[in-house]
Amino acid sequence: MADFDDSDLPEPSLKNIIDQESLQWVFVGGKGGVGKTTTSCCLGAQLAKYRKKVLIVSTDPAHNLSDAFCQKIGREPTPINGFDNLSAMEIDANDDMEKMQESMVESSGSEDDSGINALMAELTSSIPGIDEAMSFSELMKQVQSLDYDVVVFDTAPTGHTLRLLSFPTILEKALGKLMELKDRFGGLIGQASAMFGGGNPGQMQDMMLGRLEETRSIINKVNDAFQDPELTTFVCVCIPEFLSIFETERLVQELSKFGIDSHNIVVNQVLFPEKDAEELGEWLAENTASLPKEAQEICAKMMARKKMQDKYIGQCFDLYGDDFNVTLMPLLDYEVRGVDKLKQFSENLIDPIDLEG
Repeated sequence: MADFDDSDLPEPSLKNIIDQESLQWVFVGGKGGVGKTTTSCCLGAQLAKYRKKVLIVSTDPAHNLSDAFCQKIGREPTPINGFDNLSAMEIDANDDMEKMQESMVESSGSEDDSGINALMAELTSSIPGIDEAMSFSELMKQVQSLDYDVVVFDTAPTGHTLRLLSFPTILEKALGKLMELKDRFGGLIGQASAMFGGGNPGQMQDMMLGRLEETRSIINKVNDAFQDPELTTFVCVCIPEFLSIFETERLVQELSKFGIDSHNIVVNQVLFPEKDAEELGEWLAENTASLPKEAQEICAKMMARKKMQDKYIGQCFDLYGDDFNVTLMPLLDYEVRGVDKLKQFSENLIDPIDLEG
């Protein structure tokens, strides 16, 4: 924007992510509907130019990767058409929990899963978030076993993402509480086993505690990597509106509390990012006088929207401009879907928009 003196600001692009070859995990998150999936896909497309193998993972229950790439993407890494080194996968945490419980039933030697289900129901009600934490550990175990140089996570809206980051704390509390209540849970398993014809209670108890210890070990290891700015960064995505900017500030503060590096903000759906409202208004004043009344009204509404966006973009630079790479992405007159359009649009993430106009 012409009003901003950006001479001393960080570069307004995500080129810093491309240049940081040590990065292994890149999270993309923000309020619902701000363009997280498009940003994730575009970032993945740019990383694929420089990395040997790139994976995009959707952890949002409302998956959009298939729609963005215009091809079916499943639970396993799916090669993306038009690339030879970019894959994507869509994870369903509920399915992961069901498969994990099935494997535990098989290991227990029981033909009935009622005992395990009863225990999981008790754990979930006693320790909120433990089911999500266990699902996430299964996901990370799967992703870490794959041979990818960098993984881009297309995350769920902010609240869900922050719960994900709190899993290490949840597991620490859960294990402490479980050890205190070991006898109680052992009795619960025994009752369930007797009632439903399950396997050996002691075996089931040890198996559950073992699984939780494994979950804690995986998540603690993952958390250490997530708190290493050489390995992990979080890209905050927003649009130039009050609620989105407010949510971004909350996200940035929470990421800081969790020790997660965050120094990139993408502002999507920007009207004419290379011009400010005053400059655009002068041009319109010179060229719209002869237009029909309806066209003038349309221009007036567009200008009102542009002024509103400029206000919030200004606030964004005031809040983050000294420390964050703030990247403005233009609002287009078409949907960014399909590999060709994503590749083309992704260039805006890397080539800084001229804020001098």
